[in-house]
Amino acid sequence: MTGAPLPDANAIRAAATRLAGKTIATPLLSSSLIDARLGGRLLIKAECLQRTGSFKFRGAYNALAQVPPDRRAAGVVAYSSGNHAQGVAAAATLLGMPSVIVMPADAPAMKIANTRAYGAEIVLYDRYAENREAIGARIAQERGALLLPPYDHVDVIAGQGTVGLEIADEAAARGLDLDAVIVSCSGGGLVSGCAIALSAASPRTQIYSAEPEGLDDMRRSLVAGHRLDNDPAARSICDALLAPTPGAITFPLAQRYLAGGFAVSDDEVRAAMRVAFENYKLVVEPGGAAALAAAISGKIDLGGKTVVVVASGGNVDAALFAGIIRT
Repeated sequence: MTGAPLPDANAIRAAATRLAGKTIATPLLSSSLIDARLGGRLLIKAECLQRTGSFKFRGAYNALAQVPPDRRAAGVVAYSSGNHAQGVAAAATLLGMPSVIVMPADAPAMKIANTRAYGAEIVLYDRYAENREAIGARIAQERGALLLPPYDHVDVIAGQGTVGLEIADEAAARGLDLDAVIVSCSGGGLVSGCAIALSAASPRTQIYSAEPEGLDDMRRSLVAGHRLDNDPAARSICDALLAPTPGAITFPLAQRYLAGGFAVSDDEVRAAMRVAFENYKLVVEPGGAAALAAAISGKIDLGGKTVVVVASGGNVDAALFAGIIRT
């Protein structure tokens, strides 16, 4: 897909039309207590309330809906730690397509179980010893199936960009002038898609990525001016944000549209999960809380500003979530 034209605002508008009636227009939520604490207005785009519990359904459905009906029987193969897995499985089932998902054996049990429940065949692998891309490519070739990557695909990016489109549309409807939007980032599909949409609809708004410390390849790559890899030994509780390097498609988009990136610690993520639960009444998974963590930990000055953070997913095992909330 790297030779395909980069997605633009028109592609995102087309994706929004395709997704109408299939996705939820998730709300922008606020907390007067948090606003008073931060000295500005902080809004959460609650994609944890999206179909399958994350934004990933948007990109998956937008891509698969464009597969010609006579080619859908061959199915789709994807690799994912869980949220793209669930999005692809659910979208494929809606479109009458079989799906095979390559998932790390240490993915949260909830994500594996839900992906299977959405109708997918699961193939487990060791994320630290095996190559998921190679496994997925082999299965797709054997079955003649479409291989749908989690972020480096123009139709996936366009679908994820509908999150940014909704942010811009709701902000305009409420008379809000957005100073910044922070988006949790792994391979960059969501943040680049949002940035495309927002740059067209709200040009003065600055867009930032948020990643775990030690796995902040997008932030470091933006500084360096070229794609950098993460240390394979790096670890984080943010299981959804462990991509090894920015995408070949997403990185040029990030260079064009992003103002920069933030790195957050696991403790800051845990604190953000507690804030989301206590103040916004949301269940947010660790990876989904990275953007909120950046905002409430002071990575950006909210004084007198209006800032949106995307809570990108809520698929977290109950025991892990309960332990974090109790702390």
